[in-house]
Amino acid sequence: MDSLPIRPTPNGADIDPFPPQPDPSLSTYSLATRAIHADDYLNTNADVAPPLHVATTFRYADHPDNLIPAHDTESASLERHVYSRHTAPTSTRLEALLTSLLHAPTLTYSSGLAALHAAYVYLHPKRVSIGEGYHGSHGVLGIHKKLSGLEILPLDCAVEELGVGDVIHLETPLNPTGEAYSIAQFAEKAHSRGAYLLVDSTFGPPGLQDPFKWGADVVMHSGTKYIGGHSDMLCGVLATRHEEWYKEMSVERTFLGSVMGSLEGWLGVRSLRTLELRVERQGWGCERLVQWLDGFLNGTEEGHEDGEIVKRVVEKVQHASLQKSDMDWLRRQMPNGFGPVFAMWMKGEELARRLPSKLKLFHHATSLGGVESLIEWRTMSDSTVNTRVLRVSVGVENWEDLKEDFLRGFKELCAEQRKT
Repeated sequence: MDSLPIRPTPNGADIDPFPPQPDPSLSTYSLATRAIHADDYLNTNADVAPPLHVATTFRYADHPDNLIPAHDTESASLERHVYSRHTAPTSTRLEALLTSLLHAPTLTYSSGLAALHAAYVYLHPKRVSIGEGYHGSHGVLGIHKKLSGLEILPLDCAVEELGVGDVIHLETPLNPTGEAYSIAQFAEKAHSRGAYLLVDSTFGPPGLQDPFKWGADVVMHSGTKYIGGHSDMLCGVLATRHEEWYKEMSVERTFLGSVMGSLEGWLGVRSLRTLELRVERQGWGCERLVQWLDGFLNGTEEGHEDGEIVKRVVEKVQHASLQKSDMDWLRRQMPNGFGPVFAMWMKGEELARRLPSKLKLFHHATSLGGVESLIEWRTMSDSTVNTRVLRVSVGVENWEDLKEDFLRGFKELCAEQRKT
């Protein structure tokens, strides 16, 4: 990249170029280090903790010779922040971090669904191939179907049904089960027809998987989940390595009006500092809970009193770590773990309804990705999911404490069954 021109001050002295540029040597550092330092080049004061900027509008240059009008599009990008519906200091800092962590230029939005809507406004496909997964994504596509006649195809549609400019929408790992799909397989399918692959990687945040490595054209995250990580901010993320797409989506975001607020941007910067620490621990605990439950349900933990209790109320669990026949590609796609969310199928609807109220360490709430463990009777927010399904989002608590909490809840359910 050519260096940006140095702009003179009215008295003739040079000032630093704008926008400032990241240190290229950062790419050699680990994710944990980049999550702390990838935005260092945006430091403009002595604060160690990034400040929160709340302004919605910003002064133009003081000297008339340094004013760049909007029609001078080539130079306008060198101007500082003008209006927060376009850019603002705090959200720009978050995007700098995400660009480094996602390995592609990144835009943030007011929510995950706002980001997804923006992607489909820009791509404007005639057909989208999509499977089960987050009901909100299907809701967004329903709006586009109403507006443009978009055709919805199943994820396993014949490759011949796809055409140039169409989109395969791949959610992996999948909501609510935590099961995974091969990104490379669907990238090959899409690209063989001139279509594009959009990967919703919300359940596979940076550090767990890199969809661009396997052929994704656009990567989307609901940053509300693991990027935020504390259940206190809404955020959507789009990243792409298509330079023109990034530039044009940035312009369209200004007119869609779906930018993040400055407080949310500040919370996002704070949260990314600990992303690897959080997700690594959450995934580790999740896999152990899944192994514990599955071991009882599938006979690897025979003759154990606790196992008999589990088998009385739980039918099965779902998680990517249980996809034993897929491990050849799955370990390459997710080398650092398989995600902190799993689904638990109870043996009856009433059991699924009642278990959350028996637990002390799991909040009964929707959403996921926070430091606190959540459990949701999924039918509370998604009418398409079986009424026996509980979605579990594992937090950073000690996994053995969570195990004991589950076991205590299962025992209470069993005791209630004996009374009826």
